[in-house]
Amino acid sequence: MAKKTSDTKPASAIAKDKPLPKGFPAHGRTIRTPLTQDPHAIRDTREKVLEVAIGHEVRAFRKKLGITVADLAAATDISLGMLSKIENGITSPSLTTLQALSRALGVPVTAFFRRFEEERSAVFVKAGEGVDVERRGTRAGHQYNLLGHIGANTSGVVVEPYLITLTEDSDVFPTFQHAGMEFLYMLEGEVVYRHGSNLYPMKPGDSLFFDADAPHGPEELTRLPMRYLSIICYPQNSTS
Repeated sequence: MAKKTSDTKPASAIAKDKPLPKGFPAHGRTIRTPLTQDPHAIRDTREKVLEVAIGHEVRAFRKKLGITVADLAAATDISLGMLSKIENGITSPSLTTLQALSRALGVPVTAFFRRFEEERSAVFVKAGEGVDVERRGTRAGHQYNLLGHIGANTSGVVVEPYLITLTEDSDVFPTFQHAGMEFLYMLEGEVVYRHGSNLYPMKPGDSLFFDADAPHGPEELTRLPMRYLSIICYPQNSTS
């Protein structure tokens, strides 16, 4: 077990006067707030239709340049109505039109077909078949089992899901600090987990979601063996 320093708060010292985030249970009730993304929404059912794919890219490149549809219409001599139809995937633009858009937006014609041709990846890992890895700062006896990995993707975010196992042979815990966000979900055992200056006693079924830029890590092993899911996410142009 890691030794506590003199300024370490006991597990019970978690601030109880801090307000819960919106949408979390309070006094037995759930405060409902709208999500910024509908988890049950279905994107355009014609996502793989060429016209829709081209429209998505034209709009994305236009917005990246910070210009309006009217600005783009003036630069390409394409009518406002036609451009609106192209961006909404209602009509199929001719090669001449695509060339005009290409010049005005400063991208190759092939860039408009990226979404149509792009593969969407998925990784399936059967029980017990994850890859054992060593992350920076890993100590002896810390088993990190990577449950899947997708590199470059359309979201611009890298996600690393780990199944972490700790036993009586595990070394004392290091303190982690890295870019991105992290989500923990306890499966087995008990731990007092530190995030910044706060301590969280965690048992099976408990979860913790936090900004990983603050110092964090298991402060006290309460019951071993211990297993928990650790899901780390960060921008593709960053490193964990």
